[in-house]
Amino acid sequence: MSRGPRSAQAKRDWGQEEAGCSILHVDMDAFFASVELARRPQLRGLPVIVGGATRGVVLAATYEARAFGVHSAMPMATALRQCPQAVVVPPDHHAYREVSAGVMRVLGDITALVEQVSVDEAFLDVAGARRRLGPPTVIAQLIRRQVREQFGITCSVGIGSTKLVAKLASGHAKPDGVLLVPRAATIDFLRILPVGALSGVGEKTETALARWGIRTVGELADTDVSTVQHAVGRVAGAHLVDLAWGRDPRPVSPGREEKSIGAEETFPADVADLAVVEEKARELADRCAVRLRTNGLVSRTITVKIRTSDFRTLTRSRTLATPTDVGRELFLAARELVAGVDLRGLPVRLVGVRAEGLSRAATSIRQPTLDEASDAPVRARREAERAMDQVRGRFGSGSIRAGASQSGGVSSGSTTTIVPADLS
Repeated sequence: MSRGPRSAQAKRDWGQEEAGCSILHVDMDAFFASVELARRPQLRGLPVIVGGATRGVVLAATYEARAFGVHSAMPMATALRQCPQAVVVPPDHHAYREVSAGVMRVLGDITALVEQVSVDEAFLDVAGARRRLGPPTVIAQLIRRQVREQFGITCSVGIGSTKLVAKLASGHAKPDGVLLVPRAATIDFLRILPVGALSGVGEKTETALARWGIRTVGELADTDVSTVQHAVGRVAGAHLVDLAWGRDPRPVSPGREEKSIGAEETFPADVADLAVVEEKARELADRCAVRLRTNGLVSRTITVKIRTSDFRTLTRSRTLATPTDVGRELFLAARELVAGVDLRGLPVRLVGVRAEGLSRAATSIRQPTLDEASDAPVRARREAERAMDQVRGRFGSGSIRAGASQSGGVSSGSTTTIVPADLS
C-alpha cells in the first residue's frame, strides 16, 4: 500500500467517464492486519498491530492503530508507546502468501493481463474484459465483492488511463473504495497533488525540489525541464516532468519476475554468540531455498544482512560460481559472509539472508560443483531437499526445520532435520 501524500480535493467524484480508462490498480487494505482480522474476527474494531513482539518492526496496522500514528516499518517499541492499548499479533507469512495467491487467482479470472507488483497489490488491463463483464467500475466492484466474500478482507481499486494514475487513484480510494480518474481529468487530478505523491519522489528528492519552490505536481509541470534536471539530475528530472504531465507509457506486464527472495528475523534478545547467529542464517537459507524451488528459480548472489544492538545495519554479498537452489550451498556462502562482518564487539539484533541474481532454473546452465562431481552424498542432498519440499507441502512448513549438529556447532552435513510427524 502506498504511503505517499494525498490531496483531499483529489478524492472528489470525477464522474463516470470511463472511456479510455482500462488500467486498474488493486491494493489490499492493511493486508497483513486484514488477514489476521479475518482469522480473528473478535479483534475487529480494535487497534491491531502485526509485528514481532517488542523488538521487531511494525509490518501492518489496522486503521484504528493508524489513528494513533502507528505505521509500517516503525519500531515496535515506538508503536506501543504511541498506542499502548494495541493488540500485537505475530506475523504468519505462510497465511499471507496463501491469501495473496488466492486474490491473484481472482484477478486472473477477470483478465490474463495481471501484473502482480507485491504480495498485496497488482495492476490489471481490463480492455479485453469489458464486453464480457462491463465497464471498469463494474469490474472493480466485482473484484472487491469476490475478495471480500472469499477471503474476508477488503481492497481498494483505482482506475485510470495509465498505471501512474491508477495507482494514485487507489491510494485516494482507501480504505475499501473505488476511484475513477477519467482520461480527460488526468492533468487536473495530478496538478493538485503534492509532488511527493509521484512514484520515485522520496524525502531527498522532495527536499531538492522544494528548494526551487516546487511543492505540487502542478508546479513541477509548469517548471522548465532544465530547471528540474538541475535540481534532481538529468534522467530523473525528465522522468518526473513526464509523470507530472501524465505521460506513463508502461503497459501491464504479466509474469513479472521476482528480483530477489529473502528472509530475516529479529532475535528475542541480542545475541553475542556467533554460532547462534550462524544457526539462524542456516534456517533462513533453507527458507530461501524452498521459495526458490517453489518458484522454479536459482540464485547467483547471496546477501547477508546483520543489525547490531546499536541499530547499525551491515550488508555483505557474494556471487557464487554457479547458480543454485540448494539450501546448504546458500548457507555455506552466508556463513562465510557472517564470519567476515566486523561487529565491533556488539551483539546481534537481527540477521537476514537474501538470494539475488535470480534466473529460471529450467533455462540456467548449471555446471556441477567439484563437491557434487566427486561426492555422491552431496549430489543426493539436492534431491533430498526437493523431497522434503513435498513433505512440507503435505504436512505444513513445521514438519521440517533447519537443524544443528549434535555438538551444537555448525555441521557440514544436511541443513534439514525432520521433525517427528505422522507421515502415514
